[in-house]
Amino acid sequence: MSMVIGFPPVADPDARALVLGSMPGERSLQAGEYYAHARNAFWPIMGELLGAGPDLPYARRLEKLKAAGIALWDVIAACERYGSLDADIVGSSVQANDFLAFFAVHRSIERIYFNGGAAEANFRRHVLPGLAGKHLHLARLPSTSPAHAARGYGEKLAAWSVIVSPPNN
Repeated sequence: MSMVIGFPPVADPDARALVLGSMPGERSLQAGEYYAHARNAFWPIMGELLGAGPDLPYARRLEKLKAAGIALWDVIAACERYGSLDADIVGSSVQANDFLAFFAVHRSIERIYFNGGAAEANFRRHVLPGLAGKHLHLARLPSTSPAHAARGYGEKLAAWSVIVSPPNN
C-alpha cells in the first residue's frame, strides 16, 4: 500500500458552489480525470444538468462546470488506500487539502455539495474545525459512485439538481 495523491481543484475565482468528493478512485487517478470510472454517474448527471456529459472531451466538461459557477475538488489531498473504495482509506493517513488557501482565492463560494457520506465525514472531521467564522451551506448528495447502488440514477439526478437551483435559505 502506498500514499495516493489527489488532484488540484477545478475552479474559477468567481465560483459560487463547490462539489467535493473524498479522493479519486484508481481509474480516475490512472486517467488523470475526476470521475473517470465509466459507471460513475457524475458526468451523466452533469450532462443532464449542465450539458457537461461524458460525450464531451474532459476539458470541455470542466469548462462547462466553471461556466456554471461550480468548482470541483476533493476533501483529501493524500492518503493511504488499499483499493478504490472510500472504505479502503486508512483514516490515520488522511491529509486534507488546504481549504483556507482555497477559500482565500474563491471568496464567492457559499455552498458545498458533498458527493457522498465519506466526503462529508472527512470534511467535517479534518477541515470544518479550521474554518471557524466562514459561513457555508453544507449539503450531502447521494454518491455518484457505482459502488453506491442503494439509489437509482433517477433518484441521484433529482437530488443533484439542487446544484443548478439551490434552495433559498
